[in-house]
Amino acid sequence: MFTAPGDPESVFTYGAPALKFGPGASAEIGFDLGQYGARRVLVVTDPGVAATGTPQRIADQLAGYGMEAHVYDGVHVEPTDRSMLAAVDHARASGPWDAFVAVGGGSSIDTAKAVNLLTTNPGELTDYLNAPVGGGRAPSQPLKPLVAVPTTTGTGSESTTICVLDVLDLKVKTGISHGRLRPVLAVVDPDLTLTQPAGVTAAAGMDILCHALESYTARPYTSYERKRPEERVPYCGSNPVADMWSERALQLLAHSFRAAVRHGDDAGARAQMALAATFAGLGFGNAGVHIPHANAYPIAGRVKDFRPEGYPQDEPMVPHGMAVALTAPEAFRFTFEARPERHLRAAELLDPAADRPDDLAEFLPGVLTNLMRDIGLPDGIGGVGYTEADVPALTEGAMKQQRLLATAPRPVGENDVAGILTRSITLWS
Repeated sequence: MFTAPGDPESVFTYGAPALKFGPGASAEIGFDLGQYGARRVLVVTDPGVAATGTPQRIADQLAGYGMEAHVYDGVHVEPTDRSMLAAVDHARASGPWDAFVAVGGGSSIDTAKAVNLLTTNPGELTDYLNAPVGGGRAPSQPLKPLVAVPTTTGTGSESTTICVLDVLDLKVKTGISHGRLRPVLAVVDPDLTLTQPAGVTAAAGMDILCHALESYTARPYTSYERKRPEERVPYCGSNPVADMWSERALQLLAHSFRAAVRHGDDAGARAQMALAATFAGLGFGNAGVHIPHANAYPIAGRVKDFRPEGYPQDEPMVPHGMAVALTAPEAFRFTFEARPERHLRAAELLDPAADRPDDLAEFLPGVLTNLMRDIGLPDGIGGVGYTEADVPALTEGAMKQQRLLATAPRPVGENDVAGILTRSITLWS
């Protein structure tokens, strides 16, 4: 366990974008963006979402409010440094832009954050990547207004200060994290998620779930040494406000997750999933996430030939939410002793009908694996192609995510991560 701080932290912070939620909310973006005085707007999306016509409809709507709006549909699903630089190059060549609208999943929203950062601030992408992968530089100039319109229910990127990407040459996933990256407005319209395939709903839904679980079980903000004002970071540890959002997200998922995967046209379940994603984003965007997300970065970044159902099949990928979920049961088995009451409460919120097992440490992992089996997730990291021979490289990649591991409720070292990964090769077979 962590050593008690000599001068315990007494302050936590909380940040969130303005929020517009509900069926039809996306029809009001022109009015909303007009309040910021924008005249030229770049709509950022990926080819699949562009094919639905939604981004162009939003661009047309902006034109109705006197704005010049263009659609960039080159976002790569699970963005890379290369795909983000292509988007930045496009925005620089066709700019200047007064505002940005991101339409899509976390890939589109994260790419729009990077575009906003690098068209308003000096330097290159690597300067801003989290250390030690990048320079960890903070933006020196204000960013333009960014409106985030999620069409999947999972990442919570519409609420957060983070953008995530694969660095191809290093075969590692990392990110940029700074308060100025947070969108000024999140427009969550559940009607936009009705066409989301079952496989995407399952993987992205596990991202929602792990956001809620990891922020709820994160190291408490009072367990850190007191920070100076300039040292404060977006992830400050579990705190009363983030806890409230995480608990409510778990309750919503308990009643909607399986239904949304099995019956994609269930508008009620879709609305509850969208609300859960928003609530979980408001929680983890301030408290932080830990071991499952740290492990997810190399699991996705070192993908072999796995091609998940419901996603583009032209190249292999492990979707972010799936990568997070695959080591979550073992991670929570490892962290149980640090905050047992939190793990038990989370299991009861997620499955109110489940009985407590004799070994209480097995409660949350058991509830999680039952859900993962029901919604068709792979059986551990072996299900996406990894073996014990891959564990050293995956461990090395996870240990680079010190920003996340530092939020775990107990110290986690290289051997701990290797053990979690090894025990996650199969989860139930």
